[in-house]
Amino acid sequence: MSTAPLSFAPFNALADDDCQARIRAARARLGKKAVILCHHYQRADVYQHADLTGDSLKLSKLAAQTDAQYVIFCGVHFMAEVADIMTAPEQIAILPDLAAGCSMADMANLAKVERCWRELGEVLDVEAEVTPVTYINSAADLKAFCGAHGGIVCTSSNAGVIAQWAFAQRPKILFFPDQHLGRWTGHKMGLPLDDMAVWDPDLEMGGLTAEQIKKAKILLWKGHCSVHQMFQKSHIDAFRAKYPDGLVIAHPECSFAVCAASDYVGSTEYIVKTIKEAPAGTRWLVGTELNLVDRLAKEVLPQNKIVQFMATTICMCSTMQRIDPQHLAWTLENLAAGKVVNPISVPAHEAKLARLALDRMLAIS
Repeated sequence: MSTAPLSFAPFNALADDDCQARIRAARARLGKKAVILCHHYQRADVYQHADLTGDSLKLSKLAAQTDAQYVIFCGVHFMAEVADIMTAPEQIAILPDLAAGCSMADMANLAKVERCWRELGEVLDVEAEVTPVTYINSAADLKAFCGAHGGIVCTSSNAGVIAQWAFAQRPKILFFPDQHLGRWTGHKMGLPLDDMAVWDPDLEMGGLTAEQIKKAKILLWKGHCSVHQMFQKSHIDAFRAKYPDGLVIAHPECSFAVCAASDYVGSTEYIVKTIKEAPAGTRWLVGTELNLVDRLAKEVLPQNKIVQFMATTICMCSTMQRIDPQHLAWTLENLAAGKVVNPISVPAHEAKLARLALDRMLAIS
């Protein structure tokens, strides 16, 4: 009898309704051996099967508290890496579709960050003057780089506290891969925009002069989230003109202009909490991923709260959309048959350094 995993091809042809029935059946067979994690941005037809929901770090922390042998992360690649790093050695992190990546995370890779570090060393005493800070939306090897160089990881909710810690270590920060979160964090700390310079990894010396590098308090990696780039200040202006009493809330991955024009700025967890705790009858314009906004709008409608999406065009996390019912059914049926597909395993030496950077963050925040 073959021990090869079940091929995905037949699952790809399954209708969604058939997938849902097979997901439930395989899930029942697995019982407590498996836990399904779903990020806030996950599509509704997958999200409905979640055992645990939240943002990327929260989910990994919750998974580490379970006894599940299999941790199925319905998110993107860097999230499954964090789950692998934070869970017990005997727990296996799984990503239903290996093509579910993050375009922002891909904008900073280890080769480019190491080259940046070398080039900064031509102008500065880099190990003494620069603290590397990576957003959790990054590959494990970049978290390991920060661990090796006295740096740290941050999330969208704790970036301010982490930046304060980083400045207490050294006078400058190299922040990657999202320039917008880094810029908003510096602004909230009272830094002038002129004290934050954008480092373009495709240009020699980041496209900066030695004087600009020496002047900068924060070097912002030229990276962004394609979803949050869609939101514009003009969307907010149109909303305020139509609903003067309406409230605007945005994720800090949005542009500086959008964040500055918003009433509230914060992480996905912050957005959900703020709107759920708001008075009944309030109206909200929300600048973050569409699946989250649609789900939240339905949840608060009974309180007569109106929640609408900021952009005028459809905008969702296309890579996370790759985790569909077909891939989840395929993953679960293989597990139920004793076969693991798409395990995510961070090399031990890399995981150790990445965990060091994550532990620094957890100790502070």
